[in-house]
Amino acid sequence: MPHVVTQSCVGDGSCVFACPVNCIQPTPDDPAFELAEMLHIDPVTCVDCGACVTACPVDAIKPHTKLTADETAFAGINAEYHSVTRARAPMAPVRPPLRVRDRGEPLRVAIVGSGPAAMYAADELLTIPGLRVSIYERRPVPDGLVRTGVAPDHRRTRRVSRQFEQIRRHPGLTMHYGVQVGRDVTHDELLAGHHAVIYAVGAATDRRLQVPGAELPGAIPATALVGWYNGHPDHAGRTIDLSHRRAVVVGNGNVALDIARILTVDPDTLAGSDIAPAALEALRGSRIEEVVVAARRGPAHSAFTLPELVGLVASPGVALAVDPQELAAAAAGDPKIELLRGLPPHTGSPRRITLRYNLAPAAVRGDGRVEAMTFERTTVDERGAVVGTGEHETIDAGLLVTSIGYRGVPLGGLPFDDAAGIVPNQDGRVVDPATGAAVPGTYVVGWIKRGPSGFIGTNKGCSQDTVAALVEDHNDGRLPSPPAIGDGPRPSAAVTHRRRARRALTRALS
Repeated sequence: MPHVVTQSCVGDGSCVFACPVNCIQPTPDDPAFELAEMLHIDPVTCVDCGACVTACPVDAIKPHTKLTADETAFAGINAEYHSVTRARAPMAPVRPPLRVRDRGEPLRVAIVGSGPAAMYAADELLTIPGLRVSIYERRPVPDGLVRTGVAPDHRRTRRVSRQFEQIRRHPGLTMHYGVQVGRDVTHDELLAGHHAVIYAVGAATDRRLQVPGAELPGAIPATALVGWYNGHPDHAGRTIDLSHRRAVVVGNGNVALDIARILTVDPDTLAGSDIAPAALEALRGSRIEEVVVAARRGPAHSAFTLPELVGLVASPGVALAVDPQELAAAAAGDPKIELLRGLPPHTGSPRRITLRYNLAPAAVRGDGRVEAMTFERTTVDERGAVVGTGEHETIDAGLLVTSIGYRGVPLGGLPFDDAAGIVPNQDGRVVDPATGAAVPGTYVVGWIKRGPSGFIGTNKGCSQDTVAALVEDHNDGRLPSPPAIGDGPRPSAAVTHRRRARRALTRALS
């Protein structure tokens, strides 16, 4: 009875280390690991021990006999991966335990942010006896994009928060909610109370669409819409106009497909999920019948993952459509292409999602608000670059969502690479780009370190690398003792008042 990895896989690698026969790949030491859409169990070598089931933080692994009808495709996906890579990779190496040189005082580290990268970093640090971690989160709740970025109906993926909750229970960890670094406390104040500061603030904004009309009302970035339906306080008060029969999403990554699904699925299926009540009520009155998901390149370059596509195909009451002519030139054998080619014809479902390809945004049309989107048809030249053909197509729509990538924002007092949207660093050590010298006691992890790449579990290895660099610097005497005494910087009376007010407000609203 082989086990099967299914859609909610977050790729943190816990199952790889738990497996006694090395049947789960790619392993964390494999260069393919960071780019993998999910992990895969080899049905030939699986011994049905169940160790991976226990290790998985999001219940993504099941015996093949317990797959639902919508999950049966994953048995083939797992088997196909291993049929191609039957020469198995070596066992994933177990990282040696961190060794911290005794410098006469416990190591104290501050982490800014509380999303996956922050929690994986804290988990790695807390393997060191006596170490103390303080996490500073600007919101009154933890978990970052697990709470506000994962689709509310992806319940199993959201279960990774249980793992983070367990980390937060560690006696060496102190959480500080409602504290914004740069407003309530400065970087220098954090360093005054800690040996080092790790920034795990993610990529807080979107890449902007640079075409005429992109600023019209009705055109919003993906972070705003996702924040709206997930109840993020920065976006919870938004009013989203759902009165037009069609919406357009520019970009076709997993977030784009999530948005398309949330806008078209029967709202009753979202009841009981983690969707914001106000968003659910608005969706009940929505008049959207179709969401067009447009990409600049062809189907072979679709940015969404195969697991996400499988889940979308299984969405009840929503038809998924692709123009067969747009698939005609795609090579056979690509699982995504074959799945799209096998889609049943539209049979009159009340709502549908249409995937479109080779369309580059040219202009947003409308008199005072979004009314249509004009695209230029594209092709790929001999260098592999996308080029316009001069042909245009206009699609009527009342809502435009741009989902063309996340981007980090500058942090007060830290260097910033504006082109890449990250804090410049080497192995997680923040560096001054003018001199190449490391900024003392300052580190980054997650998307603000490497850019918006990978999945939730990718942050685990990323965090381990940064923590290893931090420990190396401590052992080599490059982290001076913090002058302040206690759990961290002491806030001013005004800051204390603001914190108390926020806590009182949170209690009143809960």
